[in-house]
Amino acid sequence: MSKNKSSESVKVVVRCRPLSRKEESNGPAGGIVQMDLRLGQVILRNPRAPPSEPQKTFTFDAVYDSSSKQRDLYDESVRPLIDSVLAGFNGTIFAYGQTGTGKTYTMQGLWLDPEKQGVIPNAFDHIFTHISRSQSDKQYLVRASYLEIYLEEIRDLLDPNHSNTRGLELRESPETGVYVQDLTSCVCKSIKEIEEVMNVGNQARAVGATDMNEHSSRSHALFLITVECSQPGPDGRKHIRVGRLNLVDLAGSERQAKTGVQGDRLKEAAKINLSLSALGNVISALADGRSSHVPYRDSKLTRLLQDSLGGNAKTVMVATLGPAPQHYDETLTTLRYANRAKNIQNQPRVNEDPKDALLREFQKEIARLRAQLNHRRFRTKQKKEQVDGEAWERDGDEEEEEVEEEEVEKEAEEFVKLEEQRLELENEAIREDQFLLAEEKQKLLGENEKMMGDLRKRQEATEQLTARYKAMESKLLVGGKNIIDHTNEQQKMLEMKRQEIAEQTRREREMQQQMLIQDEEAVELRETFTSLQQEVEAKTKKLKKLYAKLQCTKAEIKDVNDEHVRSRQELEQTQNELTRELKFKYLIIENFIPPEEKNKIMNRLMFDPEEDEWKFKPLVPDESKSSQMKKRPASAVGYKRPISQYARVALSMGTHSRYRAENIMLLELDMTPPNTSALTDGEQNQSPTLNNSPTHDKGICKSRSWYQSQKSITSSSSNNSLAGCQMAAPAAAM
Repeated sequence: MSKNKSSESVKVVVRCRPLSRKEESNGPAGGIVQMDLRLGQVILRNPRAPPSEPQKTFTFDAVYDSSSKQRDLYDESVRPLIDSVLAGFNGTIFAYGQTGTGKTYTMQGLWLDPEKQGVIPNAFDHIFTHISRSQSDKQYLVRASYLEIYLEEIRDLLDPNHSNTRGLELRESPETGVYVQDLTSCVCKSIKEIEEVMNVGNQARAVGATDMNEHSSRSHALFLITVECSQPGPDGRKHIRVGRLNLVDLAGSERQAKTGVQGDRLKEAAKINLSLSALGNVISALADGRSSHVPYRDSKLTRLLQDSLGGNAKTVMVATLGPAPQHYDETLTTLRYANRAKNIQNQPRVNEDPKDALLREFQKEIARLRAQLNHRRFRTKQKKEQVDGEAWERDGDEEEEEVEEEEVEKEAEEFVKLEEQRLELENEAIREDQFLLAEEKQKLLGENEKMMGDLRKRQEATEQLTARYKAMESKLLVGGKNIIDHTNEQQKMLEMKRQEIAEQTRREREMQQQMLIQDEEAVELRETFTSLQQEVEAKTKKLKKLYAKLQCTKAEIKDVNDEHVRSRQELEQTQNELTRELKFKYLIIENFIPPEEKNKIMNRLMFDPEEDEWKFKPLVPDESKSSQMKKRPASAVGYKRPISQYARVALSMGTHSRYRAENIMLLELDMTPPNTSALTDGEQNQSPTLNNSPTHDKGICKSRSWYQSQKSITSSSSNNSLAGCQMAAPAAAM
């Protein structure tokens, strides 16, 4: 049993926004983008080139001009992808283009206006409407997550403390591919709940103002929807399919000279351009097909889109354009990226249990073998009828019985086909019969033609009657049937018709594109020349066409080189800006931070190659973490407050005199006045340490508390200090 993996290319559609008021006021030059909606072509005019220079033409799966509606784009280009996600596939939709070209409007639109809602709200409505109209034996679980990539750090937009916490990390597993660790996932049971999740994330997203866009996105945003479906299979057990939908709103590519950003905005623009450049390198490597290495790890954006570009997913790319003449270079770059992305091949497959996938393959193989067997039986039956042509009338009754048995299992259309084949066979038998006269042959053939015409008329009448019956039945409300269910069925039929119209439009566009290519190839084969002059003219015309193509290719090479030079100059300019800012910070460090503090910071720095950033080493090494001072725990309600380690040791050792002397909080007051006496010579000899004392001449007092025994106690450092205080008192009195 063969296991050929089906591959499909990335679907690329292009949308152009209208001119803004500011662009219209700059001059009457008009737009530089023309779109042929019928052929799916974008024609770009160079405003700086002479009129004789040919215009650049790009062909895509679908194009939408400035007058296009949000619903048209969704129904034609996005709805089939959402249906695939609900069937268990992975799907990705991402908008790509220059800043200010309408990426966020295409993806989100205006939430309060139903006619201007973007791809994301329409996808929400599509998913939950499909779930509400599905069969009762199916169970669904919908989960949503929202993240952004800001300054090459992944932040969870559903986490209230995402700005204070450390960036999330990427992980990879053989089953699910690349995923974000510890990402918040919310279970949603209605459109309202998932819209609330989206609104919470949008409020936390990084947005800033530039000279080209007042509400410019300063990060790449990814809204992730996971749809799990459980339904009973032929074996009576529950089978689960998981579909994942990635809705990506990329930040626009920027040029510092046009956006006029500085400071933090400049850093954001540098990171955005870096990640988009990595995305372009991945698209180029996949479209080339000859590259053995695809640089997915150059950016976190490309890591997250790894399955969407060349992996297990169905992908739709929406390239947005600006029609203003001053944005010609950015528009041309976007069209080239989109044109390369058409050549990327993905291998989508249903996310299900491998056992279920194997069972489905066996079922398909059995159905294929059954169809081959039925076809072979039918061919054998036809050959037998041709061989036994003489006994046709005798076996007619048996054949009619077989046809009646097949009518029980097959539809009326198959019956009509069989009748037509039988009449054709009769006509062939009549023509080949040499014993019949020509008049009899014509008579029999005419009767057969009449029977065939009657059969076709009956078929048409049956189809018309069935259509009228269904139309009349749809106007009635059947008892016991809910009006809401009836309305849902009509809406479902309406959506199916819309989808059929969109699919038919797409097929017509593809057929017209193929016909144009085939006509160009077939013109040369059909050409015939009656004279040498005619042949010379045709060859001259062909030569001019090829020369024009050569000039276009040379101009394309020149444009690519110029674009490369401009990109390098912009990168150098950005590098100079960042270097100047870095020198300014170095100047602050040298003049305002003490050298010893600077050395401490420098010694703690370390580079993490996986995260591609500098980090601080921990103050205490990992091996000595056990010796770190632990935070004092807070007391719980109803329990005693925790005590120190020293107090626990003292309790375990008991009331020893040494611990009483060293802990001043455990000393008790003297209840009786102390007894003082002068030391004798013998006692002085017994305590040589006191002979060297400066108070030896004046006499020393010795205190004895009520709880001390009569024999001398070895003095500690605390006892010596107390004795010194007591000796000072008589000396002052004398």
